[in-house]
Amino acid sequence: MGKIIFFEDKNFQGRRYECDSDCSDFHAYLSRCNSIRVESGAWVLYERPNYMGYQYVLTRGEYPEYLRWMGLNDRLSSCKLVHFTSAAQYKIQLYDKPEFAGQVHEASEDCPSVLDRFRMWDVHSCKVTEGFWVFYEHPNYRGRQYFLEKGDYRKPSDWGAACSTVQSFRRIITE
Repeated sequence: MGKIIFFEDKNFQGRRYECDSDCSDFHAYLSRCNSIRVESGAWVLYERPNYMGYQYVLTRGEYPEYLRWMGLNDRLSSCKLVHFTSAAQYKIQLYDKPEFAGQVHEASEDCPSVLDRFRMWDVHSCKVTEGFWVFYEHPNYRGRQYFLEKGDYRKPSDWGAACSTVQSFRRIITE
């Protein structure tokens, strides 16, 4: 189970919208979102309806303004609850070429710098064999975020990216 509360204004003020499951469009209830309280679960938030646009992955905690979740603005319109299975294991394979070609690197832990750890500038394809992961555009878990679940990602657009820039990644851990 999960529960998330969206607030129109900073510091948990103004109109609010509570959610305990996936919601393809809550923009009708709130014209903007400036603060969020995640009471339980892990959530993927999307800038536009129907799970489109910029993604933000949030876990339990309080986010009194959109900058705290690395938001680019106060626009959010849809969300998905991450559905964890039993004791989560984590494993991801990163490739330096599209279609799982080229050199492959495997990870089971968070990575604050892909360049430092793997000597790679970009990730062109990947396979998530276990767990849930977040790719970040910049080192130290900064910049645009991309949620990945179990599956094959043959090219960056498969995980929602316009380019292959992935400079850090981390696991989404259950509470």
